[in-house]
Amino acid sequence: MTGGAGFVGSHLCERLLARGDDVLCVDNYFTGRRDNIAHLLGQPHFEALRHDVSFPLYVEVDEIFNLACPASPVHYQFDPVQTTKTSVIGAINMLGLAKRIGAKILQASTSEVYGDPTVHPQTEDYRGNVNTLGPRACYDEGKRCAETLFFDYFRQHRVKIKVARIFNTYGPRMHPNDGRVVSNFIIQSLRGDDITLYGDGSQTRAFCFVDDLVGGLMRLMGTGNDVTGPVNLGNPHEIPVRELAERVIALTGSSSRIVHRPLPQDDPLQRCPDISLARRVLDDWQPTVALEDGLRRTIAYFEAMLRAGKAPEGRAA
Repeated sequence: MTGGAGFVGSHLCERLLARGDDVLCVDNYFTGRRDNIAHLLGQPHFEALRHDVSFPLYVEVDEIFNLACPASPVHYQFDPVQTTKTSVIGAINMLGLAKRIGAKILQASTSEVYGDPTVHPQTEDYRGNVNTLGPRACYDEGKRCAETLFFDYFRQHRVKIKVARIFNTYGPRMHPNDGRVVSNFIIQSLRGDDITLYGDGSQTRAFCFVDDLVGGLMRLMGTGNDVTGPVNLGNPHEIPVRELAERVIALTGSSSRIVHRPLPQDDPLQRCPDISLARRVLDDWQPTVALEDGLRRTIAYFEAMLRAGKAPEGRAA
């Protein structure tokens, strides 16, 4: 599990262990956190290895979940060159490993491959509207290139691949300063800070709780060799970002005010998956956790983090 100490990766490690698998968690801890996997370290079927996937890895495994890459704009724009290296060279290294040992490999791709979409909702055959020169391109284009590599290894070397395009996901163990709207709004509300809303708040997102996403990833990895993807995984029910802010304020009982800032460059105005393919090939998979329930669980996580003094000081970026 590359990126196994990250937000999604740690939940996936947990679920695989509960299923009875042996799990090797690989992470360089750039955005992954040891706290996310601390409760797993004593388990006899779990092992953690500090490693950067932009360097080759030599292990013996049956399946590879390639989740390694910073996934929020705050983090992937901090070192855009390394972000591209992680996506592209990391994919080459993990595909090379899969080829050598005959392992099945899943790529955690992203809805960002669609850019600022002109098709709504987004289906897997939509080729995207991406600015290759913008500040988000290190992530968008890195993930697009990784998908290309996966399908070239499939065609040329018959590597057993799975590609998941992950849409907005939230839940416990999100990084408290990752710049995403859910974590931003919750941290700001709990502190009583102004809630930062970029643009007028009419841009829409569809939010999938992490437990639902992890279930989709596990089902995708469990499909036969005829299912390669890409497969959209996310929640098809979108809401305006302003409505999300208002819900968070209500659920936290906060006195925070909403303040507006300019919309960042290339920030998509709409992002919503068509999950018809996932329903068809993943045994009718679809998200089941309601937004309010997921937000309550995420708020409780951040409340505990703030009480323990483990969240960064000041206003979330």
